[in-house]
Amino acid sequence: MSDFRLRVFAAVARHLSFTKAGQELFVSQPAVTKHIRELEAQYGQRLLARRGNRVSLTEAGRLLQAHAEAVASAQLLLDDQLLALRDPDEAAGRLRLGASTTLSQYVLPGLLPGFQARYPQVQLTLLNANSERIAEALLGGELDLGFVEGRTKSKDLHYELLLPDELVAVRRATPDGPPAAPLALAEALAHPLVLRERGSGTLEILEFALRAQQIKLNSLPVAIYLDNTEAIKSYLEAAPIALGFVSRRALARELAAGLLEIVPIRGLHLARQFEAVWVQGQVLARPAQRFLSFAQAQLA
Repeated sequence: MSDFRLRVFAAVARHLSFTKAGQELFVSQPAVTKHIRELEAQYGQRLLARRGNRVSLTEAGRLLQAHAEAVASAQLLLDDQLLALRDPDEAAGRLRLGASTTLSQYVLPGLLPGFQARYPQVQLTLLNANSERIAEALLGGELDLGFVEGRTKSKDLHYELLLPDELVAVRRATPDGPPAAPLALAEALAHPLVLRERGSGTLEILEFALRAQQIKLNSLPVAIYLDNTEAIKSYLEAAPIALGFVSRRALARELAAGLLEIVPIRGLHLARQFEAVWVQGQVLARPAQRFLSFAQAQLA
């Protein structure tokens, strides 16, 4: 059986924060400190360097982090294999999912309750970050399975289609007004633009489409970059002349309430794909396999 102190240390090493480690493991910060001190006393050396509120790993800490991660992986594999002997269709253990913003806000949440009901022994977490950060987390061993949007792909990751999507231009709706008339591309891009931040798949798709028409993003009147779709929609509701680009899947509530309207743009089609992603050459553990199959079946 693994030592709970190793789990505490691994969480601190992962977050470089006693507070975040405590939140992850549902223990108090003093308890986290106690476990770390016990480990340092056991090994007779410092595992963490503390400077004010900043925490970093010592050489001994980096060595123990690798060991702690190996122990955790071995424990999960054992749990999964023992369960498989009893019930080949079941799954158990930790499943660390990561999804880019649109997926984590509008696609995956509706799937999670059903998956948890089917596989109650899987310990599920979901990281919400942009596509670039999800790729980094997968390669860093922080996630088991990711879901992303965008065009850029890493040769170190394997991608598999989940479902298609489309970005649309959107603005504040005119009360009782007629549907938005199609705009020429130049006319649309003359509006103050509200865009996602660098590293997001949404911005990448738009940038690729504009580049194909010899238009550079830095030549456009960008009012603001925001780090999530909800912020973009709220901004647009308060900005009468701004134009934003978001997933059609994120607009059901605002379109129905007459708060926002889609603006067709002639000559600009922003189709994209949502994809499942994991480390190239890695065999997915049973919980990740089960979740991927469940998601694909539900979204088919």
